[in-house]
Amino acid sequence: MQQQNQNQMQNQQQPVYQNPPQIITGKDLNYVTDMLSWNLLGTKKAHFMATQCQDTEVKAVLEKACQMHESHYKRIIGHISAQQAAMNQTQANIQN
Repeated sequence: MQQQNQNQMQNQQQPVYQNPPQIITGKDLNYVTDMLSWNLLGTKKAHFMATQCQDTEVKAVLEKACQMHESHYKRIIGHISAQQAAMNQTQANIQN
C-alpha cells in the first residue's frame, strides 16, 4: 500500500524544466520578492552589527556576511534584469 502511494506521488511530481519559463507566476514573483527582501535585510543587519562591534574578528565575519547577502541580492537583480532585457528584445522583434 505504501509503495503504491509513493509511486502515485512520484508520478504527480511536476516536470523539471531545462530552461526557465517565459512567464513568471504570481507565486514565483512573491518568492523572488521574499528572496530580495531577506537578502537586503541580512545586508542591513550584518552591516549595522559590524559597525557596533568592537572585536575585530567578529567585525570581519559580520562584514563578510554583509558582502555575501549583498552579492546574492545583486545576482537576483541581475537575473531579473537579464530576463527583462530578453523579453523586451523579443517584444521588439515581434512588433517589427
